[in-house]
Amino acid sequence: MTIEVNGSMINYYYICKRKLWLFSHNIQLEDESDNVIIGRNLHENTYKRDDEQLIDDLISVDFIRKKDELYEIHEVKKTNKMKIAHKYQLLYYMYYLYVNKDFKNIKGILNYPTTRQTQTLELTKENISEMEEIINDIKKIINQNMPKASKTKLCYKCAYYEFCFI
Repeated sequence: MTIEVNGSMINYYYICKRKLWLFSHNIQLEDESDNVIIGRNLHENTYKRDDEQLIDDLISVDFIRKKDELYEIHEVKKTNKMKIAHKYQLLYYMYYLYVNKDFKNIKGILNYPTTRQTQTLELTKENISEMEEIINDIKKIINQNMPKASKTKLCYKCAYYEFCFI
């Protein structure tokens, strides 16, 4: 079985390995989550002229802007509370486009419209190598038994909370 890693899996890798495993085994509860719905509405109302782009039926980039020969890959997030997960999700999109679509001159921009903050990311040789390690680790997690639930402060707002703890 070939495992196709997507941006949500990268994000969940940094948030919760159990959530990653559940999502990758098609136990997907995020579409009903209030936080996901709020985030989707925020993107639609803040960046009205920029359409989300589905690439290879695998990754969903919030929007891409091209300036001369530079591709700007944008990811919109409601809050910056999970900056590391957001950073690596965007780095994955950049990595994917670099490897699979020959985007050689690329930068990433995390947009936090509620706080009017942005963070710019560059794709380096080091984070390309790191991304390959993360992808391999995700594949290992997915092929193992479901990880045990371990409660953190993030769990209370998670769409999987009842699945894990009730």
